[in-house]
This record gives sequence, structure tokens and C-alpha cells, in this order.
Amino acid sequence: MTPEGRTRRWATRWGLPATAAAVLLAVARTTALHAEPLPDEGAPEGSDQHYAGSEIAKREGWASARSAAAPDQTGTVPGMDVSSHQGDVDWGRPWGDGARFAYVKATEGTGYTNPHFQQQYDGSRGVGMVRGAYHFALPDRSDGGTQADYFVDHGGGWAGDGMTLPGALDVEYNPYGDTCYGKDQDAMAEWVRQFSGRLAERTGRHATIYTSTSWWNQCVGDKLRLGESNPLWVAHYTDQLGQLPHGWDYQTFWQWQAAGQFPGDQNLFNGDAGQLTRLATG
Repeated sequence: MTPEGRTRRWATRWGLPATAAAVLLAVARTTALHAEPLPDEGAPEGSDQHYAGSEIAKREGWASARSAAAPDQTGTVPGMDVSSHQGDVDWGRPWGDGARFAYVKATEGTGYTNPHFQQQYDGSRGVGMVRGAYHFALPDRSDGGTQADYFVDHGGGWAGDGMTLPGALDVEYNPYGDTCYGKDQDAMAEWVRQFSGRLAERTGRHATIYTSTSWWNQCVGDKLRLGESNPLWVAHYTDQLGQLPHGWDYQTFWQWQAAGQFPGDQNLFNGDAGQLTRLATG
């Protein structure tokens, strides 16, 4: 029963005056609008509040996500990632501050697209950044191939132009419920394999995998080794990278802070500008 229905029944049972019942009903409606629904209560497939690292920071520590000391950036290229949470971005400012690449949230599940995607995706390239799109996974809603198709159909393409990064799959803690989306490691590994395989069929590139070591090792573990085919984009909010998820010997991107000099999250590419261009060229 909805909060509205429960409030009506409670007011009737206790004989509340019509005015008092109306006030309670208004409160119930407001609560229903702002409560994050569980999957079995019709949760929407997407939110402006879900983006690369939003759930990792909640589970692994907002304080460290926002206050991580700057790591040694020797031999790296600084960049950023954004979503609808940032709205339209003034791209000239982060470019002037030194950002040289960006990942932009395009989709979530099969029911959400970032309303600011085009401004962010085209605007970052317009100032000279290498940029790519990413998809926030909801593995309990539909299979990996279906979500890969939705991603590609709504901005997650790729071109070997030296300016477009491989599409990224953001797999992290479930914002709506069970940490691993009700899947064991074998099932989650198969879901990621489906997504990456379908993306490769559609675009010619396997997905960059965005995740945290803790989430991946819990929910996928050693059931899938992608180090030879899929670049790793790891979230770890500290000045030292630490252990990587099972299946990778090195990271391609490191999201080291959730807020800082650039809009959105702060990232480092593990290489120089020429290597970044080669990644984008394929």
C-alpha cells in the first residue's frame, strides 16, 4: 500500500477531522515523492543523483572522496567526469585549469538519459578534450546486451578519431537495494561479459570498466578477468592507488577525488597525452 493509502486508512480509523486528514495526506504525498523507492516498488531507471562514484562514496566514505590529497601526477594526464548533476558545464574553465579528458554520463538502465549529455559531450570536445560516454548499470533490471544497446542508441558510440574514448560501463553499489543486485559472482560476471561483448559488436571497442576494488571483488571476484581486453577505470579516494580489482594488473584511469579543481570527479589517465590519443584512436 502506498503512503497515501495508509494515511487515508489511518485518518478514517481514528476519526480525524477533514482538515487534519488533508494535512497528513499532503505530508504523505511529499514523503512519497522524495523517498528513494525500492526495486519492487517501481523505482525509476535512473536519477540525476546517480553518477560514477556516487554509491562508492556513500559506502566507502564521502569524507575521503572529497578530501583526498593530490597524488603524484608525474606521467599522467588530468581529467574529469560529469553527469546531469553538474548541469551545463562551462568547458573553457576546466580546460584552462588543465583538464584534458572527460567521461560524460549518457544513460542508466534502459529508462534514463542525461538531459545535459549533448552539451557536455560536444562541449568537452569543442574545447579540445578527448571525451567518452559512460553508462550507469542496473544489472537487476535487464540483461547486459539490452543495456549496451540502450547506451549506444543514446550517445555511447565510438569513432577512431583520436578524440573519443571507448564507452565505459559504471558498475558499482546498487542505489536501490542489494549491493550486488541480487546476483552471485557468476551471474554478475556474465552480465558484464554480455554488456562488453555487445558494446564491442556495436562500436568495435570493449567497454572501459568503472568500479571500485571492494565492489568488484565482492560482486564479481575472480570470475572474470578483463585486463587483456577492457581498460580499468578505478575509484579509490586517496593519494595512493592501492590494490586493484581482480583481473587487472594496472589501471588506465583513476578517479581519485569526488570534488576538486574541475567540475565533477577528479581523474588521472595513466600515461601521457600521446598514449591518451592512441587509446582514443583504437
